[in-house]
Amino acid sequence: MRLFIAEKPSMGREIAANLPGPQRKGNGFIETAAGTVTWLFGHVLRQAEPQEYDAKYKIWRAEDLPIVPKKWQLLVSESSAKQFAVVRQLISQADEIVHAGDPDREGQLLVDEVLEYVGCDKPVRRILLNALDEKSIKEAISNLRQNGEFFNLRQSALARARADWLIGMNLSRAYTLAAQRSGHRNLVLPVGRVKTPTLALVVRREREIENFKPQDYYTIKGLFQHANGQFSAQWKPKDIQAGLDPEGRLIDKKIAEAKLAEFSESPNDGVISGYTKAKKQEPQRLPFSLSSLQVLAGRRFGYEPQQVLDTAQKLYEQKLTTYPRSDCEYLPTNQFKDSAVILQNLQGLAHEQLAAWAAGADSRIKSRAWNDKKISAHHAIIPTRVRADLTKLSIVERNIYFLIAQAYLAQFYPVHTYYQTKVEVTYKDELFAASGRTEIDLGWKALYTYKKKTGEENNAGSTDNADGGDDDNNENNENNDNGENGDNGADGNALPPMKKNDGVQYLSGELGQSVTKPPSRFTQATLIAAMKDIHKFVQNPEAKKQLKAVYGIGTEATRATILDELIHKRKLLTETGKKKYLQPAKSAYMLIDAMPEELAYPDFTAIWEDRLHSMAEGEGSLDEFLQSQVDFTTSLCQKANGTSLAAEGQIRCPRCNIGVMKKRHGRNGDFWGCSNYPRCRMSCDDKEGKPDFEGTRRRQGAYGSYAANSAHLANAASDDFDLGNPYMSDEEMEAFSREFLR
Repeated sequence: MRLFIAEKPSMGREIAANLPGPQRKGNGFIETAAGTVTWLFGHVLRQAEPQEYDAKYKIWRAEDLPIVPKKWQLLVSESSAKQFAVVRQLISQADEIVHAGDPDREGQLLVDEVLEYVGCDKPVRRILLNALDEKSIKEAISNLRQNGEFFNLRQSALARARADWLIGMNLSRAYTLAAQRSGHRNLVLPVGRVKTPTLALVVRREREIENFKPQDYYTIKGLFQHANGQFSAQWKPKDIQAGLDPEGRLIDKKIAEAKLAEFSESPNDGVISGYTKAKKQEPQRLPFSLSSLQVLAGRRFGYEPQQVLDTAQKLYEQKLTTYPRSDCEYLPTNQFKDSAVILQNLQGLAHEQLAAWAAGADSRIKSRAWNDKKISAHHAIIPTRVRADLTKLSIVERNIYFLIAQAYLAQFYPVHTYYQTKVEVTYKDELFAASGRTEIDLGWKALYTYKKKTGEENNAGSTDNADGGDDDNNENNENNDNGENGDNGADGNALPPMKKNDGVQYLSGELGQSVTKPPSRFTQATLIAAMKDIHKFVQNPEAKKQLKAVYGIGTEATRATILDELIHKRKLLTETGKKKYLQPAKSAYMLIDAMPEELAYPDFTAIWEDRLHSMAEGEGSLDEFLQSQVDFTTSLCQKANGTSLAAEGQIRCPRCNIGVMKKRHGRNGDFWGCSNYPRCRMSCDDKEGKPDFEGTRRRQGAYGSYAANSAHLANAASDDFDLGNPYMSDEEMEAFSREFLR
């Protein structure tokens, strides 16, 4: 018997429907003439938790960290136990297994781990399903591959899972214990290989905004007369120009006014010192990966990443689009043969805009998207050969389908061509510059300049940006001039024909005043984009260069889940305002402030993600990667033991420099003790609602006189504020408890 093991029931049913009949439905499986189909519910096996390795780990203790399993254990998830028993029995009866997990590393692992768990030694083949329509499934069934070909993909997924366990289980405990030592008894701090640097991005961005000081700056726009017409150009101050800020902006108004007056003085002769006009081509935008789809859908419709993933999954299960959890934006060349049918289907849709674009598409055009060298287990998200009935889709499904179809249609339009013009004017030994473009052929960009009709709702087909950029700043915004009137100059006016060394006359100048703006807060969409393009946020210049070509942090399937946990489950981030900007909670600041740079910045995580992708391609080993994670975790656990998580307004213990002073009530009245008790024995009397550190010093006497100012006391963490050994013997702890604690 041939046994197909699908990742989920919906996929199992589709496979069975495309196998020769007759069919017989059983409890958790379907029998066909060509074999039996069963299914999992995602990961039916879970990683054992620390206390399941050893009962002593039920109690969180810093001295037990790091916890490193000698032999990794998987356990059957309670919710999946019944179906797992069905799968196990069918495996024992099978002669051959067909692995039908999703075509990515996670899908590879979750079926492989079941086969390994039950000790399966049967031959295993692999089916790769990037779409669930009849043609795609039958082609995949006829082109089964050996499962061993995907061993490296499985190892990569296993490395990621175990690394996440090592860092998550150990460092969440380590920093939660640190928080408890600092007096935060009920606070649980989740630390993750990806979630922590992601949270840190938001915290740092918020502090940039809080510390931002707006600055006025000034520009000068000159109007010049050429023999063929007038044009405007912007003054470019020299580096040595007085009054510039570090970014090269002129912030001294008096200097700006003086320069404007100087430019108006005779003689007014200038010269075209630089002129270039080049024909440029912009290739078709690529189809979507999951991340790029989430980013554009978030910016355009305000959809959350998880909502986009769930919707894309529904479209996939309805056979309308291909596999959604893809990190690829390219297509296999053998898929090109389906384009005529897909274009015909899109032309027949009850959607005026998509139908019109499909009618204008040229099926002979083969864009850069078709590239086998860029394909691994899956490809970009595109429509299938199945015609969609948009009337049966929800508004969210229609909008997501529209974006996917729009990007696919763009592949069958010409490249965008235009003339790029750059002009430099030398006047009074100063440089003025203007640039512009003349559109030759909008090409594929015609699909992204469609203007919203009056009164049209925010539904698919209204407006868009070609590259998924910010509507307010993207050069492809619908309000931009397409260059029908010639080259756009400094103020949008047409640049006249000219050449280098032509003479010009300065006519007038205009002083402009602007103000610097703080960086924008993240939304879920822009944070997903940041996770994908993480090289933009690394500290080290060499690492930034190295990481430009990596896959970011997290995976296409996990990024939305990570944001959902940070926002909704852990409430470390909150969404505010109409645009749902992300702002950190107080606990987020406290956690990130306590993190070492290795966790607070994305450099290490991004490099590890790159190593995981390399492992999927056969480079590196599981053991080597995990050992590096163990070493990393061990080092950070040691750092956590000496970390204090003091919130704003709290007084840090001056003895251990870890705990914070807490007001308590003892037999002899109120006193202050360290939250790090019983590790730290620091205590002092209460004086007008504050800890009496000075009185404690006087009583101890051994440390000499001390005259503290209020600021010193408020901080209470200075290196020279030594109050002795912070640790207590068992006898001292007992005595302390008898005297002070009830």
